[in-house]
Amino acid sequence: MKQAFTASVWQEDNWFVAQCLEVDIASQGETEAEALSNLSEALSLHFEPPIATIVPQIKTFEVEIGAA
Repeated sequence: MKQAFTASVWQEDNWFVAQCLEVDIASQGETEAEALSNLSEALSLHFEPPIATIVPQIKTFEVEIGAA
């Protein structure tokens, strides 16, 4: 599935920075195209479903709430 995103791109010294406006993710590259390509890869990884390497454990714990 493809999803459209909007990026703000600017230059800082010798680097181009691309920041996604819909999701708080940014990347950089030596060219504008490279920065956008790196941002695209970062977004793909961000939305990739997690794969547990260790079976999660469910724990119960208590927290003290209220005035002392």
